[in-house]
Amino acid sequence: MEELRPSGGPAPQPFPALFPPGLHAIYGECRRLYPEQPNPLQVTAIVKYWLGGPDPLDYVSMYRNLGSPARGVPEHWHYVSFGLSDLYGDNRVHEYTGTDGSSGFGFELTFRLKREAEESAPPTWPAELMQGLARYVFQSENTFCSGDHVSWHSPLDNSESRIQHMLLTEDPQMQPVQTPFGMVSFLQIVGICTEELHAAQQWNGQGILELLRTVPVAGGPWLITDMRRGETIFEIDPHLQQERVDKGIETEGSNLSGVSAKCAWDDLSRPPEDEDDSRSICIGTQQRRLSGKDTEQIREALRRGLEINSKSVLPPISSQRHNGMNHDRAPSRKDSLESESSAALIPHELIRTRQLESVHLKFNQESGTLIPLCLRGRLLHGRHFTYKSITGDTAITFVSTGVEGAFATEEHPYAAHGPWLQILLTEELVEKMLEDLEDLSSPEELKLPKEYSWPANKLKISILPDTVFDNPLH
Repeated sequence: MEELRPSGGPAPQPFPALFPPGLHAIYGECRRLYPEQPNPLQVTAIVKYWLGGPDPLDYVSMYRNLGSPARGVPEHWHYVSFGLSDLYGDNRVHEYTGTDGSSGFGFELTFRLKREAEESAPPTWPAELMQGLARYVFQSENTFCSGDHVSWHSPLDNSESRIQHMLLTEDPQMQPVQTPFGMVSFLQIVGICTEELHAAQQWNGQGILELLRTVPVAGGPWLITDMRRGETIFEIDPHLQQERVDKGIETEGSNLSGVSAKCAWDDLSRPPEDEDDSRSICIGTQQRRLSGKDTEQIREALRRGLEINSKSVLPPISSQRHNGMNHDRAPSRKDSLESESSAALIPHELIRTRQLESVHLKFNQESGTLIPLCLRGRLLHGRHFTYKSITGDTAITFVSTGVEGAFATEEHPYAAHGPWLQILLTEELVEKMLEDLEDLSSPEELKLPKEYSWPANKLKISILPDTVFDNPLH
């Protein structure tokens, strides 16, 4: 439960101990921007998180920003969170770690919502949106960085809006502040359409933010969210997809190094009756798990593959929402590849790496449509791409000949370590596969199941309905 009230502002200077120092520091930055609004409306958590309440943010302040007509910045509401950073310094929420590092998670969220002509007070739904993101951060211990994208799969204000996902960027006006408990920066939520999310996933978030800044109705220089925006930037300017996004992927490659997905693999070089057959491992009918060492290897491989961004998380692409959201690519205090299975049920030393003669890869449609991106945006740029199963411990990593540390080699291009399969593809094979997989770029015309085969390479890929993965024994 939350309540709306004017903020009291800081206590008079003679009684500074009554006012939490972390809160005071953030208020100071807000007062610098809004000296004429010392007591903005606030949404307040009635039962604070540290007293067992559900909302991690103690407060969300809401300011009226007049924008900058000369720069094409419309009037808007500016929301600022209080609670992701350490407000109190007494370990009630965040562990106090001194003044040198980050305060709490090191950031607070902001949001800029275009003010509609009829609005005299700010809508309060953005406060609940911010609480939802904050819950995710507290529960997963994943932090956010500028350029990250969040798959929300629902209109941000629960309307019929096309704005259903988010990018994060530095707030254009709020400067990082030094508090007695460490540094706090301000990350602004930017509402985006599904097509813009996909472009951010396939290229990179910063590139799409830059495009949004150039389109006034889609954000403009301060990246203001307009929930009534009915067109994507690619509908407003059709040249952006081809000339900026596609060209960006081609010249720079993709920042996306892996996804959580519905996928499986079969070792076609083994007789099905073999009790240790990979199909039973990969589809999850046996209790075989990725070992902690394998998990660490995948993590390290992912770190090496992100030349532009050295982060190592597999972003979910499924439309199922975990705690109301999917967060795509963010650094983590507790790496997202860790699972209850990190302590392997089968000791790492007992699982030897197997060279396979022939493999069959299986993906659902959503995962399959990313294969061309994996090949064109990653492998042709000397990188790798990993599919990590969301329904089990299966992992499939595609590697190019230039990736170090892979156990797949040109001599043995298919190699498995327990349920983790690595596939090394030469540039020549990648080019051939891109030709053959061209219809994956028009998923709406794809009839499932669909099979692709490269007999000379003993490789088969099937795109299957979701039900196959939801019901692995059928």
